[in-house]
Amino acid sequence: MTGLRLRRLGQVDYATCLAAMQDFTDRRDAATPDELWLVEHPPVFTLGLAGRTEHVLDAGDIPVVHCDRGGQVTYHGPGQVVLYTLLDLKRADLGVKTLVSTLEQAVIDLLATLGIAGERRAGAPGVYVAGAKIAALGLRVRRACCYHGLSLNVAMDLARFDRINPCGYAGLAVTDLRTLAPAAADPQRIGERLAQTLALRLGRSLSG
Repeated sequence: MTGLRLRRLGQVDYATCLAAMQDFTDRRDAATPDELWLVEHPPVFTLGLAGRTEHVLDAGDIPVVHCDRGGQVTYHGPGQVVLYTLLDLKRADLGVKTLVSTLEQAVIDLLATLGIAGERRAGAPGVYVAGAKIAALGLRVRRACCYHGLSLNVAMDLARFDRINPCGYAGLAVTDLRTLAPAAADPQRIGERLAQTLALRLGRSLSG
């Protein structure tokens, strides 16, 4: 199994990053190494393929971008770690359900190292702490390859989530690491640790 290349892209406009992921997926071939993209986005609400505009309650000055991942609406912004997974699923013999579970488990594993008990919720992908969502995920598969990935709330303006029904659930509580473990709420360090934890879960070596 080939290794994983980690690309640290810093803060990137969401639409620009989406176009780059689509282009990477369209251009890749059987020999193209898989990549993880570690990014942060300026404030943006994104609506997935199943997204309904009524779940955006008050966008205000924050742009709303329709995208091709699964799921409903979520918020991305400063202080959030976003890890995009550009993987050849066929080559890795990896099904979508298994990948979703692996992404969730990577977050749960990372939280456990900080003394935080993360958990899944049936029928609602993501990771929760005491009923509040701390990580969201969504994927798109094209030509047996996936892109998009997961987001982990580290040190955010959580009030922005009040402007939407997060993931389509009215009144869903949202939390971040700054609330739960302030000393650990360093987005750069958490991003690196999340990438390493996911690579370990996938049984892959990480480079870059």
